[in-house]
Amino acid sequence: MTSSEAARCPLSRHHHSSPLIGRDARQSSRRFWLLLSVWLWIGGEELQVSASHQHFHPHSIKVPGDITLGGLFPIHSRGPHGLPCGELKKEKGIHRMEAMLYALDQINSDPELLPNITLGARILDTCSRDTYALEQSLTFVQALIQKDTSDIRCSNGEPPIVRKPERVVGVIGASASSVSIMVANILRLFEIPQVSYASTAPELSDNNRYDFFSRVVPPDSYQAQTMVDIVKALGWNYVSTLASEGNYGESGVDAFMQISREAGGLCIAQSVKIPREPTSGEFDKIIRRLMETSNARGVIIFANEDDIKRVLEAAKRANLTGHFLFVGSDSWGAKGSPITELEDVAEGAVTILQKRASIDGFDQYFMSRSLENNRRNIWFAEFWEDDFRCKLTRPGIKLDPDKKKCTGEERIGRDSSYEQEGKVQFVIDAVYAVAHALHNMQQDLCPGSVGVCSNMDAVEGRSLLNYIRAVNFNGSAGTSVLFNENGDAPGRYDIFQFQMTNHSHPGYRVIGQWTNNLRLNLEDMQWSGGERSVPDSICSFPCKPGERKKMVKGVPCCWHCELCDGYQYQLDEFTCETCPSDMRPLPNRTSCRPTPIIKLEWNSRWALVPASLAMLGILATSIVVITFIRFNDTPIVRASGRELSFVLLTGIFLIYLITFLMIAEPGVVVCAFRRLLLGLGMAITYSAMLTKTNRIYRIFEQGKRSVTPPKFISPTSQLIITFILISVQVLGVFVWFAIVPPHTIIDYEELRPPNPDLARGILKCDMSDLSIICCLSYSIILMVTCTVYAIKSRGVPETFNEAKPIGFTMYTTCIVWLAFVPIFFGTAQSTEKMFIQTATLTVSMSLSASVSLGMLYVPKVYVIIFHPEQNVQKRKRSLKAVVQAARLSQKSLSEKQNGGMKIEPDRTQ
Repeated sequence: MTSSEAARCPLSRHHHSSPLIGRDARQSSRRFWLLLSVWLWIGGEELQVSASHQHFHPHSIKVPGDITLGGLFPIHSRGPHGLPCGELKKEKGIHRMEAMLYALDQINSDPELLPNITLGARILDTCSRDTYALEQSLTFVQALIQKDTSDIRCSNGEPPIVRKPERVVGVIGASASSVSIMVANILRLFEIPQVSYASTAPELSDNNRYDFFSRVVPPDSYQAQTMVDIVKALGWNYVSTLASEGNYGESGVDAFMQISREAGGLCIAQSVKIPREPTSGEFDKIIRRLMETSNARGVIIFANEDDIKRVLEAAKRANLTGHFLFVGSDSWGAKGSPITELEDVAEGAVTILQKRASIDGFDQYFMSRSLENNRRNIWFAEFWEDDFRCKLTRPGIKLDPDKKKCTGEERIGRDSSYEQEGKVQFVIDAVYAVAHALHNMQQDLCPGSVGVCSNMDAVEGRSLLNYIRAVNFNGSAGTSVLFNENGDAPGRYDIFQFQMTNHSHPGYRVIGQWTNNLRLNLEDMQWSGGERSVPDSICSFPCKPGERKKMVKGVPCCWHCELCDGYQYQLDEFTCETCPSDMRPLPNRTSCRPTPIIKLEWNSRWALVPASLAMLGILATSIVVITFIRFNDTPIVRASGRELSFVLLTGIFLIYLITFLMIAEPGVVVCAFRRLLLGLGMAITYSAMLTKTNRIYRIFEQGKRSVTPPKFISPTSQLIITFILISVQVLGVFVWFAIVPPHTIIDYEELRPPNPDLARGILKCDMSDLSIICCLSYSIILMVTCTVYAIKSRGVPETFNEAKPIGFTMYTTCIVWLAFVPIFFGTAQSTEKMFIQTATLTVSMSLSASVSLGMLYVPKVYVIIFHPEQNVQKRKRSLKAVVQAARLSQKSLSEKQNGGMKIEPDRTQ
């Protein structure tokens, strides 16, 4: 008890008191002692220091009234070195406390609100410390603790007269969330409603634990929702959080992180906590840690003013001015103190503050306060000295020579700077909320009565709480004051940005509002260096078109961009898909486009050379054919075997002709003739040559054994044999026709290089490399067989037959086709495979045809045209002479091998 509440006579030391609370003394006694034990465990360490503190700082302000409200204000800051209280807090302490006194004056002078009822107050200093505030708040429950003085007597034998403490029906405060949480625990035990004007911790919204707590400011969960909405509106998805250790900072960050997780699309890079008592260099370490994730330029900060200032100082020391993009909570708001001389570091900072207004009536009230008219404020003299930087004279205290003497004539706002503290509006609204609740309760409990009736003598705390939660009125700023089921006020915030239009006039600019949803004017925002575009604070930049996201495990906002390579396109932001075989990706790889279709063009270099050779070959063949027809009965033509010569020339002509079919645009007809003529020309040519060489070989072989001529050596027989050999090729082609009808295809795989821009579909006949080789294989067999017979017939005298020219023809042809094979198959991986192979095949065929034409017929044509004198009939040789020549030839060869004499054959036959 205070001195005013002590008994009027000294009490005997051996007597004691028993606490009784309300009607049930035993139950209330157990509750109180349990509370007292908890309080001693939490705050008992400060009993000694608080006692010494109270010697210098009066305990409380007492304002008399019919109904008393409690008040908790941080008049002083946290004390250093174990002391509970430190320096005076002019704005957060004195301004807010005077706002309560102002509100009480306004209510008591209002004839409409609580008529004939005066509101009083008991106002305490929390010293910005939760444990000290818990100790002080025991004052509010004293009236609920009845003293049993039945066995106490004064020295004269009379019972003592004990003044009962005033009954506190409700408490306004506290300021800090940690203090409100501590005090709420004791007030709820005694069912005393509590209305805070500044505590915003989300934890206090728990109506099960803090059921008697209400507040006229929105909880930090709304603030956190606002900050999440701001971050999303700025296009950020990767931010860090920074919180002062304690309920306000940690709860705010927790709420921000929870809401961001629920909203999705926002990741926390770092979550850093500032210790209550930071060591030297602690803030430099914090900046270094934040720079570990340098892409997270956005920093969400729930911290007190001192910590905010030291964070900015550390950023400046690290030469990171303009790097961090701060989003500050209402503890930063629109205050100038945290950014003084750090404006360049704070430029662009986005801050939020509960929507509020300056109360003109309070300004007039407070600036009119003086030492004479404000004696009820027991801390006003201390404020006066601090505000005017002077010293009041007190008996027994020597005046400090470094400070001027206070005259008492100073005036607030005239002789000192003054700006209304931001929470003044909410203090006034909190007092009015309780006043409206009491007014409504008085109307219900005391109908027709004036003032406090008997039904209100012992105000039931839970009943008053229900009335408080039900109020709805326009507050001091004109906005509605009401509470939800958890005792929270609706969220209404102004959004500021600290801008420096020039370096001499920096300031906060309102850029938006939040009332259940965000309204942000991005065009009004300005960043470091006057930049208008919103800086990035993202873990990974968006992938370019044609790139897919490869997520970083455990961090949904971070990814690596991988290009959809080859023939892939971007199906969605996470997937690359291969284009269909007939398509290729667009240059930006967002979808597929048809692959261009090409064919061998006549003006291509791969077509011009083969076509030129074929034209020359056809021209030469035509000249030979015409010459042979014109000089059909001349000896040279007859001696060359006219029937087989025309067959052979037909084959050569078809070999040249196939070149044009290979170059022509593929179609069903073209493809059919390609199949038919590709091997047919060679089959005709080499069938005729094979028949010739076989005939010569059989004649001379037969001549070695007998004079009987071999069978099937007549021209008719030779033609039949030749056509039989040719028919095998024709039959194979028609079987092929029956099994697989000729058709065209578009080959997208042949010209599909690594660079899809070069991909082409090739229009071609359905003839693979293998089918081409199969088609030519029979002709190659004929060619090889013919070569074998030519070798065997190499010893035949040249005057008797064409064995040697045919031999030279076949040798050269074999060389041509041996060169063809590596060229044809060696270009299989080339991007111009079809063109090279077509050119190689046609040139090889033209060369083989040219070799045959040149070796066998060009000399004959030359003689016929340019030396007709040699084209005369020679003496006809009989078969017997031929056989004899064969024998002589064999004998001559044998004697040459044995070293015998050389015998010349008889050429006179």
